Amino acid sequence: MNTIRLTAAQAMVKWLSAQMTEDGERFIDGVWAIFGHGNVAGIGEALQKAGNSLPTWRGQNEQTMAHAAIAYAKAKKRRRAQAVTSSIGPGATNMVTAAALAHVNRLPLLLIPGDVFANRRPDPVLQQIEDFDDGTVTVNDCLRPVSRYFDRIMRPEQLLTALPRALRVMTDPANCGPVTLSFCQDVQAEAHDWPEEFFERKVWRIRRPAPDSRDIQDVAAVIRAARNPVIVAGGGVIYSEAEQVLADFATRHAIPVIETQAGKSSLAQSHPMNFGAAGVDGSAAANALARKADVVIGVGTRFQDFTTGSWSLFEAQDRKLVSINVHGYDADKHGALGLVADARVALEALCAALGDHQAPAPDEEARAEWLAAVDRHCAAPGQDATGDLPTDAQVIGAVQRATGDDAIAMCAAGTMPGALKLLWQPSQGGYHMEYGFSCMGYEIAGAMGLKLARPEREVICFVGDGSYMMANSELATAVMRKVPFTVVLTDNRGYGCINRLQQASGGEQFNNLYKDCNVEQQPHIDFVAHAAAMGAHAVKAADIADLETQIAAARGRDIPTVIVIDTDPMPGPGFGDAGHWWDVAVPQVGTTDKLSQAYARYLEGAVRQKLVN
Repeated sequence: MNTIRLTAAQAMVKWLSAQMTEDGERFIDGVWAIFGHGNVAGIGEALQKAGNSLPTWRGQNEQTMAHAAIAYAKAKKRRRAQAVTSSIGPGATNMVTAAALAHVNRLPLLLIPGDVFANRRPDPVLQQIEDFDDGTVTVNDCLRPVSRYFDRIMRPEQLLTALPRALRVMTDPANCGPVTLSFCQDVQAEAHDWPEEFFERKVWRIRRPAPDSRDIQDVAAVIRAARNPVIVAGGGVIYSEAEQVLADFATRHAIPVIETQAGKSSLAQSHPMNFGAAGVDGSAAANALARKADVVIGVGTRFQDFTTGSWSLFEAQDRKLVSINVHGYDADKHGALGLVADARVALEALCAALGDHQAPAPDEEARAEWLAAVDRHCAAPGQDATGDLPTDAQVIGAVQRATGDDAIAMCAAGTMPGALKLLWQPSQGGYHMEYGFSCMGYEIAGAMGLKLARPEREVICFVGDGSYMMANSELATAVMRKVPFTVVLTDNRGYGCINRLQQASGGEQFNNLYKDCNVEQQPHIDFVAHAAAMGAHAVKAADIADLETQIAAARGRDIPTVIVIDTDPMPGPGFGDAGHWWDVAVPQVGTTDKLSQAYARYLEGAVRQKLVN
């Protein structure tokens, strides 16, 4: 057996550079790195020698570097991923939030934090956490519950098994998620004689598990018997590249489609079978379909509480739940008739089993009325509104009018996710939302990762002032790398979304908007100056008309553009009775009529919850 002598870090880098997709690209596109004493000498040296065979990019914060990597993987439909390396201590723990985000969203991410010395000779090293009762514990154990696969590399030869296991998890459609290889810093630098064949190019195929034929017949029988079926399209539709198959299935069998946050834009909003968002932040048309549905067909969805109205939305007396999912854990939730399979393969098989069967036609008028209401809600303010601050809906409308079919709207937390899910009208693939973890601070880094993955499309990042303040430093990275995208920063002077939830739950305005905080003076943050200081092109839009102008002007730049606009924090994103109840526990006892009324409303919603058939 021929061998090659390399350090453990050199071997890891060489191996990663040889792991390919079916399209002939590296599965791990490159490595985001902030070096410290736990990774600079070993991994840092290996990455420097690797050069373009495995590129290295420097970010500003370990969490946001990982957010960029996650957005990249999401935009690539899990066909490619990126790695992030950090020092030990705070560098590693900074990645815990990002790992949780990737775990919840089932997205591939390779985390390589440095770790303590395996030989323990210099213990305790700088930044080392010491457990008084367990000598094997290090700070990186924080990453165990938020990793799909966790391994601690304490000998070089452990990479021979750990690295293939890592890629197996990241390329497995059922178990996809973040992988942590906690790499002891002395081991990174240790030399070993590696088998040459270990570094041969390997192609990783994303499998498409086929459904059990008996399950197909069972599900087909349930759909044939349905009077009012509805499809709930989740992110699995997009990851499976099943968008066109879903469109053909819905059209052929006359089954309307409603969307989750992750599944939005699997069908273009213009598709006649797309009835829009479901659930708490849902459209009137979609939620009307959901309420009367006797068969709910989930495709690639976890049935998150926002989608189901905390399981109060699907209220038909004898409704049945069908769940098509690549993982049995999701397919069998809430008493569902599970169909464990790849979404595209399952829909193709179901379509063949159903033949020419068609459900009763959905209410096209309800869809038209909802879209007309969206247009009214998002219209530019009239002349009589001079002096009034615009709403988030009006901001969305302005961006919609100023962009074309190539635009991708992206966001993560605050008011905008609900407003965008309800009001944004995307082309296919024109929506990128991180709402599994709804992580404040994902937006700027996520927009950069999204644009790196989809350079041919216009990326519009919606972010509130609260999320922007959480994490904005990768704006400087995007400037340095000349990654152009447009940030629409809505400044409502606090946490407007949670302020509204606080009041709806019977509380008083407290600690959310700056005006209700315990501060010595109200802040006046100059977001334009701040963004400009990091090198971005930054402007403040005077009004909605000016916002449209600035959106158009941003397209000619090769750096990020930040457009700040002041907005009204009070109006919510919905209108009428479009939205649905959400289970947010309200205090059972209190001292105000407002709280008592909120608790009464809570009980009315809770009694409608239907958790299991």
